[in-house]
Amino acid sequence: MPDLSGRDLRRATDRYLSTGDGTSTRHSFSYGAHYDPDNVGFGALVAINTETVAPGGGYDEHRHEDVEIVTWVLEGELQHRDSTGQGGVIRPGTAQRLSAGEGAQHAERNASDVEPLVFVQMMLRSEHDAAPAYAAVDVPEGPGRHPAVGVQTRAWLEVVRPSAPVEIEVEERVLVHVARGSVTVDGETLDAGDELRVTGSATPLLLEGPGEALVWHLA
Repeated sequence: MPDLSGRDLRRATDRYLSTGDGTSTRHSFSYGAHYDPDNVGFGALVAINTETVAPGGGYDEHRHEDVEIVTWVLEGELQHRDSTGQGGVIRPGTAQRLSAGEGAQHAERNASDVEPLVFVQMMLRSEHDAAPAYAAVDVPEGPGRHPAVGVQTRAWLEVVRPSAPVEIEVEERVLVHVARGSVTVDGETLDAGDELRVTGSATPLLLEGPGEALVWHLA
């Protein structure tokens, strides 16, 4: 049996739920009315939100500062606009990052009037304190380990599709968030929206399965 010390498994149904006009959000960490002093972050990560947006819906312009905002679209098309001058449609396969720095405005809406939009948005405490900065990376399709967009803090993200077994080293902290399908981690099956947080393990994690995981490596 694997050593489960320093491991925290959280199921999708246990994530906090908030709803708005044409939107619903599952939060992995303490947020708004769902304040939980024991769940305010993991390493630099302070938010992992799975957003479901109805056709034509979305979030109008709002402000962030001192955070890295990383977005990964699961279904549909995301219309993005921000105060760096960047704008356009983000589709599945593109990892987007906005370093808010000293302050950035952005708006995110469903680009379709007929199809729903689902995306994962992650936020991290940032080491970038200058003008806002934007980046986007096209992540290869297919199985394996694929680096995603870089962030300006002590963390890095990869997209893992472990159709063949993949070993993940845990140097300090690793968070495995299943984005699509199911992924088995050391014999434990995680479904979409499930999450495993691991701290200080000398044993690599073994990932297997047909699904897709967002894997954060955190100091």
